[in-house]
Amino acid sequence: MQEKEIGKITHYYGHLNVGIIELSDTLKVGETIHVKGHSEDFTQSIDSMQIEHADVSEAKLGDMVGIKVAQKVHPGDKVFKVIA
Repeated sequence: MQEKEIGKITHYYGHLNVGIIELSDTLKVGETIHVKGHSEDFTQSIDSMQIEHADVSEAKLGDMVGIKVAQKVHPGDKVFKVIA
């Protein structure tokens, strides 16, 4: 599997299990991401994402998107898109 860095985590809301990603590339619902940080290293599918509390199916460079995350994440964690 190939991976391409597409952004980094800027915030984590533990009570919601939501991570905010600042994108440096595009991301679509249905794609798979790999989150890698000091204590995190997991892969998950994007089931839904939001920009400013509105559901979106696609986001682009510069967008700040919120996604439900499978595990706790930390600011600075890198986010990669898994390319099949």
